[in-house]
Amino acid sequence: MNTQYFQVTVVTNSTTEHEVTIDSAYASSLCHDELATAVLIEKSFEFLLARESNTSILRRFDLSVIGRHFPEYETEISP
Repeated sequence: MNTQYFQVTVVTNSTTEHEVTIDSAYASSLCHDELATAVLIEKSFEFLLARESNTSILRRFDLSVIGRHFPEYETEISP
């Protein structure tokens, strides 16, 4: 298993920092190797921010948990 780690800062009315992990195989299954993992993380945060405030986003999580809270995530995020 090859896990990548990302530090994401969201600057809005309130600045938040998030530690995000993603397994390379999961990233590949989502973007079919058409997007760099960093771009996938960015698009995932855009997806989340369209649905909730940055202060509601978990401070530390694995990207795969998004689909548990938002079933449409994997379909919408795939290119």
